[in-house]
Amino acid sequence: MKVKWRVHGLVLVSLLTAISIAADFGFVYNFTGGDALKYGLHFANDHFTFNRYINIFLPQAGSVLLLYVAYLWVNRLSIRIFLSTEKKAFLTYLWALVQLLGISYLLALGINGASWYAHPSYFNYRGFQILSLFCYNDQPLQNPFAGFGRAIMLVSIYLAYAEIREYIIYKIEKPGPNKAYRTLVINQISTLLLVFITIPVLTLTFGLINSDIVYRVYFVLVVPAIIIYISNTYWLFPANKKPLFNFPLLIRLVVTTFIVNSIVFFCGVSFHLNPSGNLWIGCWGIQLFIITPITWLLYEQRKDKILQLRGAEKALTKSKADLQFLRSQINPHFLFNVLNTLYGTALREKAKDTAEGVQKLGDMMRFMLRDNHLDFIPMSSEIAYLKNYISLQKLRIHTAANVTIETNINDDNCGHLIVPMLLIPFVENAFKHGVDQLEKSRIRVNLSCSPQQISFTVCNSIFLLLIVIRKKIIQALGYKMLERDWTYFIPTNTN
Repeated sequence: MKVKWRVHGLVLVSLLTAISIAADFGFVYNFTGGDALKYGLHFANDHFTFNRYINIFLPQAGSVLLLYVAYLWVNRLSIRIFLSTEKKAFLTYLWALVQLLGISYLLALGINGASWYAHPSYFNYRGFQILSLFCYNDQPLQNPFAGFGRAIMLVSIYLAYAEIREYIIYKIEKPGPNKAYRTLVINQISTLLLVFITIPVLTLTFGLINSDIVYRVYFVLVVPAIIIYISNTYWLFPANKKPLFNFPLLIRLVVTTFIVNSIVFFCGVSFHLNPSGNLWIGCWGIQLFIITPITWLLYEQRKDKILQLRGAEKALTKSKADLQFLRSQINPHFLFNVLNTLYGTALREKAKDTAEGVQKLGDMMRFMLRDNHLDFIPMSSEIAYLKNYISLQKLRIHTAANVTIETNINDDNCGHLIVPMLLIPFVENAFKHGVDQLEKSRIRVNLSCSPQQISFTVCNSIFLLLIVIRKKIIQALGYKMLERDWTYFIPTNTN
């Protein structure tokens, strides 16, 4: 499970951009009659030709797109400079600063150009709020640095948001006992915020709902409902070990709903929404007696998954700790010193096969101790381990004339990363079940790579149970069985 904050943020900004452009187009499409004549006269007095699409829609939509591109640049490209390396050099920070200044200047210059087409002073900046954010520019293109300071401020806010977001995501994705649970909570919050922000912006922009009362109720009712849902579902209810109706939990629910509603209503007063006291009491009652039971029902439906995420990581962490403890019981230096001693002894006694086997065993054990705990390893390491294992098996059964082992391992283009020990179980299974000292046996291992995929095939002989039983009976009676190939050749795994 991954944190989806970045994706949800990008979707939100893209939706807001699309809604704004669509609203601008609708405004311009209906911009006819007296308004068009009035503003056309203003343009004509200054020897400009008025066109509602060029002088209204293009500056409005263009300024929105400029802000959108600046957001994408900062959040998708500039932020990577700070995250690419752990140790930053002076030139790295200098390049980041140059990028931010360049983005700011291009943004200010683009807004300046939009102002030249729009001449917002004729409109008293009505409908050109974005242009006015970069200062009132009644003489566009006269100053090439107009709005540059405010553009730097805006880009800095973009960057600060991206830095805070990446830091929080880093903390959430940090390995620990509750990583999956933290990820679930932040994904839930970002999804709810995406929906919560999009709905009122959409209705306000297109005038779908014109009643201020609806927006006040939406703000003072939906916001605390979202907060209480998150609080109850991921904090109060999971921590509660008793039935729902117990006194400590009820006290917590009452206090939580009271605090949340008080904060939301205080913010409503600050934003001049002017919620009344009766509305506050009514919303508190709704949160306590309607929203809270609903959140309990929703929690009951997802309780097993939530509790599992709260506890599964702890068990996994304990298992990893136990595994590390077991690994620490083996002293690698002692082990490899012993293997080197055996290897030297075998060479002195001119036991070439024994020396080769000891050497390959050492390579395999070095792989097990060094690389096996990693999440991914180079394909070359996996292939080396595979070759050593097959070589040891050949040493073990080299005296069996009935056993044929064919290997075709081509490591060209094998620059992939792979999970450790992913391929070896198939080969182990082939040697375990596909080799019989008394029967004709055959094992074939093929491996090749392309830039897109890894092709891996293991084939081995199988022996029918009835044939094996009949052979044992005949041998028990003292008769010699005629040589016959009773084996079947099947693939164990492909690709």
